[in-house]
Amino acid sequence: MDQLLVVIGLMLVTVLVVGLGDRFDVPWPVLLTLVAGAAAFLPGIPHVALEPELILPIFLPPLLWALARRTSWSMFRAHWQVIAFHSIGLVVLTTVAVTWTAWILLPGIAVAAAIAIGAMAAPPDPVAVEAVAEPVGIPRRIVSALQTEGLFNDAAALVAFQAAIAATVAGRDVDYGLEGLEFLYTAGAAVVLGFVAGWLANWVTVHIVDGIGRAGFTLVVPFVVYLLAEEIHASGVIAVVIAAVQVASSEAALDPEDRLASSSFWGVAELMVTGLAFGLIGLDFRQIIEDAGADVWTMVWHGVIVGLVLLAVRFVWMWLTSVYLRKRGDGTAAPASMREVVVMTWCGMRGLVTLALALSLPADFPYRSEAVVIAAMVLVMSMILPGLTLPWLVRTLGVSDVADAEAKAEAGLAHRARTAALGVVAGASDSLPPEVVTRVRALYERMTDEDHVAHGDPEGRAGDHTQEYNEHVQALVRRRREMLELQQSALEAARAEVVRARSERGQDPQVADRVLERLDRLASANDTFTARH
Repeated sequence: MDQLLVVIGLMLVTVLVVGLGDRFDVPWPVLLTLVAGAAAFLPGIPHVALEPELILPIFLPPLLWALARRTSWSMFRAHWQVIAFHSIGLVVLTTVAVTWTAWILLPGIAVAAAIAIGAMAAPPDPVAVEAVAEPVGIPRRIVSALQTEGLFNDAAALVAFQAAIAATVAGRDVDYGLEGLEFLYTAGAAVVLGFVAGWLANWVTVHIVDGIGRAGFTLVVPFVVYLLAEEIHASGVIAVVIAAVQVASSEAALDPEDRLASSSFWGVAELMVTGLAFGLIGLDFRQIIEDAGADVWTMVWHGVIVGLVLLAVRFVWMWLTSVYLRKRGDGTAAPASMREVVVMTWCGMRGLVTLALALSLPADFPYRSEAVVIAAMVLVMSMILPGLTLPWLVRTLGVSDVADAEAKAEAGLAHRARTAALGVVAGASDSLPPEVVTRVRALYERMTDEDHVAHGDPEGRAGDHTQEYNEHVQALVRRRREMLELQQSALEAARAEVVRARSERGQDPQVADRVLERLDRLASANDTFTARH
C-alpha cells in the first residue's frame, strides 16, 4: 500500500511540477527529479522497490512510442547520418572512453566489467531530451536530430552491456566479433518485427469501431512489440520505434476525431509515465547513497570524472560532425555551427536507461555500488545541471533565433493547405450561390489565424435573424447545407495536402502535425455544428 501511495503521489506531484516549471522557466522533469530526490530523504517516505529488470519493459515502450509517433520515414531518411554517426559511432566511442576511464579509476577491475560501465553510461536518453530540451526554445531541427539519436542508440549500448555482463559472470573476455554479429541480428530482426507489427496494428485499428478502443489498443501495442522482440533476442527499442513510425504514417489518414483523440490520449499518457520515471529516479538517490556506505564521496568523485569524460567525448564528436557537414554543404542536418555543437553537447542527457542498467547489475558484479553511484552522478551532470542551465545557454548563444524560420515553415505549410482548400472553393463557384462561396472563401482566407481555426466559425457570423431571414428560412437552410458540404470538401483537400507534405523529404512531421491538428479542430467544429442543425 505504501508503494501505491508513492506512485499516486508522484503522479499528483508531476501535474503540479509541470505548472511550476512553466512558471519559473525550469524544465519540469529536472524539477521533479530534484523534488523527488529531496523528498526521499524525508522520514517516512517509503522506498519503491521496483525490480531492476522491470524498469525498462515498463517505462521504455510507451515513452519510445510517444516520441517515435511524432517522427516519419522522411525524417529518418533526412537524419540517416545522425543515426550512423551518433546512434552507433558516438555510442561505441563513448563506451571505449568510459571503459578506459573506469579501468584506470577502479584498480583490478576486469575489462568486461569496465565495458559494462561504459555501455551503461554511453546512450543519451531520448525521453530526457524530449522533455527537457524542446520546451526551452531549441530549434526543431536540432531537437529532431537529438531525438533521432536517442531513439536508436540504446540498441548498440544494450548489446554491449549484455555481452559485458555475460562475460563478467562467466569470467571470460568479450568476443567482439561475435557481439558485432549479434548487434546486426538484433537490429535486423527488430526492423522486420517492427514493420510487421506496425502493419498488423494498422489493420486491427481499422477494424476497431470505437474510437476509445482504438486509442487503448495503441497503448498495448508498444508493450507487446517490446516483449516479442526481447523474446527472440532482438532489440525491443528498435522494434518499438519502427512499429510506432509505421503506425503514425497511417494515422495521418484517420478521421479528424480519431487523430485528436489519439493525440490527447498520448499527451496525457506520456506526461504521467515520464513523471513516474523521473520521480522514481529521484527517489532512488537515497537508496544509492545508503548502499554506497562510507566510500560514497570517493565514488561521487569518480562519477564526476566519468561525467566530464562523457562531456569531452561528445563535444569532440559533435565538432567533427559539424566540420564534416559544413564541408558537404548540408544545412539540413545538425550540428551545422559551433553554437549548435555546444548546445547538442550540453543536451547529451542520460536518464532512465542509464539508471535502469546500473540497477540491473548482478549483486555479485565487481564494483557494483561504485557503478550505481557513477550512474547517479552521470544523471546529475548530464541531465540536472544542463536542464537547469539550458534556457540560459540557449538565450546566450542566440540559438532560439533559428526558431523564427521554423515558424515561417509552419506558416508556409498552412498556406499550402489554404491554397488547396481555396482551389476546391473556386471549382464550386459555378454551381453554388455566390453568398455560399463568398462565406466559405472568407473562412479559408483566414485559415492561418490560429484563434479562428481553433474555434471554428462554421456559420460565418451570420448576424441577428431578420424578418426577411425568417421568411426565407428554407432557402437559407439549403444554402447552409451547401456551404457545409463545400467546407467539408475544402477541408479534405487541405488535409490531403498536409498529409502529402508530411512525407516529403526535409519536412518536419511535427510541423505538419500542428497544421493538421488545426484543420482537425475546424473539421470537428463543423461536424458539431452539422449535428446540432
